[in-house]
Amino acid sequence: MRSANDIANAFLMLSEPEAGDVVTNLKLQKLLYYAQGFHLALYGRPFFADEILAWEHGPVVRNVYNTYRDFGSNILSPTETIIEFDNDEKELIKQVWNLFGQFSAWRLRDMTHSEEPWKNTPRNQEITHESLLNFFRTQVTQ
Repeated sequence: MRSANDIANAFLMLSEPEAGDVVTNLKLQKLLYYAQGFHLALYGRPFFADEILAWEHGPVVRNVYNTYRDFGSNILSPTETIIEFDNDEKELIKQVWNLFGQFSAWRLRDMTHSEEPWKNTPRNQEITHESLLNFFRTQVTQ
């Protein structure tokens, strides 16, 4: 199983700040939420083991948040580390990026606030895999 930081770095590698495709910590958190949810729906297992918490501004993976918190709302850059993903993983990351990377961090925040996993989880508690699976299963066609 991957670490959430590995997947976060993959999203950062897809960003193109000079073209206006920027990623902040807030946006990165929402991309991880969508990656985890769709992975659960498609493959029946988590993409990463890290908990996703229901914070005030939406879903957050705490250790990824902590990695980038000193950047505040500034643009993030990928690390030097290159992680190899299999074809299904690469495709999922790319699809999540293509679907959700186009939106601003605050638009993604609002989107997650309207979805059952975040809405039905008490603040600062874990959004369960079951909750993600039940919701994202309705969002995919297999």
